Amino acid sequence: MLKKKTIMAALTVAALATSATAQTIVAPSDPALNYVGRIVKSNPQSYKFSYPGTLVTAAFDATGLKLHCKPGSGYFMVQIDEGEPFKVAFRGEKDSLVQVATALPRGRHTLRAMYCIEGYEYLPEFRGLVLDGDGRLLPPDALPSRKIEFIGNSITCGYGSESTNPYEHFSFETENHYIGYAQICARALNAQAQIVARSGIGVYRNYSGPKTGNPKDNMPAQYLYTLYNDKSEKWDFSRYVPDVVCINLGTNDLSTNGYDVKLLRQAYKDFLATVRQNNPTAKIVFLCGSMLTGKELEIAKKTLNEVVAEANGAGDKEVYRFDFTPQNGDLKYGADFHPSLWQHEKMGAELTAFLRSLMGWF
Repeated sequence: MLKKKTIMAALTVAALATSATAQTIVAPSDPALNYVGRIVKSNPQSYKFSYPGTLVTAAFDATGLKLHCKPGSGYFMVQIDEGEPFKVAFRGEKDSLVQVATALPRGRHTLRAMYCIEGYEYLPEFRGLVLDGDGRLLPPDALPSRKIEFIGNSITCGYGSESTNPYEHFSFETENHYIGYAQICARALNAQAQIVARSGIGVYRNYSGPKTGNPKDNMPAQYLYTLYNDKSEKWDFSRYVPDVVCINLGTNDLSTNGYDVKLLRQAYKDFLATVRQNNPTAKIVFLCGSMLTGKELEIAKKTLNEVVAEANGAGDKEVYRFDFTPQNGDLKYGADFHPSLWQHEKMGAELTAFLRSLMGWF
């Protein structure tokens, strides 16, 4: 009996070993993977990023697929083939693998995995894919040729977009950039979307910041770097050349008392110069978000109109303005009175119509 048990144990171990090796491991540096977003690629086994909207796409032939990330990386929206997108989480101390597809028929399938929150706390890292069995990657579909860059604050991040309670405060569980206006617009226009956005950030003064501003960590201080709040790598602007840059900043600068309109105006001008220097061929659109009302809304509009008029008068005719319809509660609110899912859908439709006309993207 002992000999039989020993033989059975050995067979079990062998079976487990065979099962463990019946998979195909794909490194993030595999050339068959496509990316959109600001990503540090210095380690070919683990890619770092911090902004929402960072995207990996692939085509594969396998019955199942797992995402491999650093444990605790946060939330992704995943789409397999043309199926309904769904949210997956890397939250635990050891959850480095998450199964996102199973029981697929053999043949060509596609993956889209988008980071849907801000990564300043989780410090996410993508470590590749694991294909079930003898699965393999296939030549990927080409990314859309149209390119948009969105620069913004919590509105662009999708802060609170999964909540319907305006008195609920921020949580990563209710933030979903994927269902926000920027990605809605990009999908409608069949365009890539690179995001540089952070909740609470301003063009000169962050939320509730001093009247003199936050020069060390406002958007102009962050824009030149690949990762948020990390100056170890400057962003190489040749890696992503947008056709149009949409700048949605100013809400935080004006959202609490103590702002300086002259400093705000100068900051817009200086930031426009920075964006133009690094994106010489792009159209640049200054947006006015949907959260400001009353006096502050009028200040934002007037200031942006002046900055754009001055740029146009100085010879840069490719700087434009666009205003979202201010929210009034008819479409409910998200957390902390941020735009709801339905408000984002309205904003996305409004911006899509504007950019379609501006860019001739029909």
